[in-house]
This record gives sequence, C-alpha cells and structure tokens, in this order.
Amino acid sequence: MGLVINNLSKSYRGPQISQPMDVLYSLDLDIESGTFVSLIGPSGCGKSTICNLIAGIEVPDSGEILLDGKVINGMPGQVSYMPQKDLLLPWRTLLNNVILGCEISGQDKRQAREEAQKWLDQFGLAAFSGYYPHQLSGGMRQRGALLRTILFGRKTLLLDEPFGALDALTRKEMQRWLLKIWNQTHHTVLFITHDIDEAILLSDKVVVLSQRPARILQEFSIPFAHPRDPDLLLSREALALKKQLLQLLLH
Repeated sequence: MGLVINNLSKSYRGPQISQPMDVLYSLDLDIESGTFVSLIGPSGCGKSTICNLIAGIEVPDSGEILLDGKVINGMPGQVSYMPQKDLLLPWRTLLNNVILGCEISGQDKRQAREEAQKWLDQFGLAAFSGYYPHQLSGGMRQRGALLRTILFGRKTLLLDEPFGALDALTRKEMQRWLLKIWNQTHHTVLFITHDIDEAILLSDKVVVLSQRPARILQEFSIPFAHPRDPDLLLSREALALKKQLLQLLLH
C-alpha cells in the first residue's frame, strides 16, 4: 500500500491565460508506505500542483490518486500537508497553533494539548509554548509548523519546500529534526525541494521531473542507510549521484 498516482493530468484555464496551460500530463508515481520520497525539478514544473492535488485542494483533469488503495481525488484531509510558508496564526500561541489540525479534525482538545506538550519538548520548544509567532525565530516557526503537520494524525506527509526560506545553518538543523522524527514515526513522506543535497540526505528515493508539463525523467534509489550523517554528502557515491541529478536537471 501507500500513495499511488495513476495517469494524472492537470491544466489551467482562465481569462488571463490565452490558451490552456498543461502542468501535468499522464503522470505516474508510486510511493511505498513508510518511505521518504523527494521530488526535484525545474521551477514551475508542477511540483506544488502535485501536492495540491494529493491534498485535495485541487482536482485533476484526469487520472487517479490512491491512498492505501482508496481513491482520494478532491478529498481534503486525507494527508497532512505543510506548504512552503509556516502559516502560523499570529493570534494563537505556539501550543495553540500546533494543535490547530487536531481541533479541526475533532480530536479531544485536552488530550491534543498533552500530546503536543510532549512533542514540543522533543522539538526543543517546550519553553516557548506560550509564545506568539512574532516572538519566535524562523527555525522555531518551521519546527512548529512541522509539528502541527505531524499532529494532524495522518500517516502521509506532504512537505512542499518547507525549509526553502531558511538560512543554511537553520536549514541543516531542520533537516536533522525531520530525519529524527521520521526515523521514529516512519510516516510516508513526499518532500518537494530544489536542493539536491537535501534530497540525497533525507530520501529513500529521489524522483526527477521534467519541465512543464511534468513527467518523470528518472527515479533514483538512495543507497545510504538510516540514520544518516550529513558528512555522507562528501562521499564518492553521493558526489556521483549529485552529478547525475544535476545533469538531468540541466538537460
């Protein structure tokens, strides 16, 4: 089981678009349950559209999205989705932000708060649970957004360039946090990134997309065992893999 995309196509039409813009055409993708898969590709090739379709925010023109064998086309709430911006609500404390998804899905609020407090401690954020977003650093906000995504309670996570706006050191810290959490929970993860090193460090598999309309150019299994040390990116195998990925992206 897991997440399966069959023959997925999506075009955009509108008064400001002179002719239909094909974003995805006949895309197939198979993500096994419990694996971490990264999508990389040129800007504007349709990576975020794939996330929006899986999350049920948009509906495909044709094709099917299956989660554990169930068609979920146009069905929000089936997966946990973290977009590029943290989208923390400025009038809610960090604790109340991270349990927002629990409230929306109807979970017991007291139990959700207790569970969130445990995770905040593990994320190094317990001392900041009563702080508001403007009082937090960028890395803290992203950790809070990641925790909110996890606490939503779905087995599949969609992470759309969640660390793209962070500085290099904070980004490395967030990568470490994400790997730590994934090694504990073994969620099924679809991760969007422009960073090849990030894709190699985090993923079981890296999928390279073409220019729009997106199609899969190649899939790469990452041969490094978990848990991973960032130093592996300096190894001969990782550098050779990075070269292959770059060549495909620049093709």
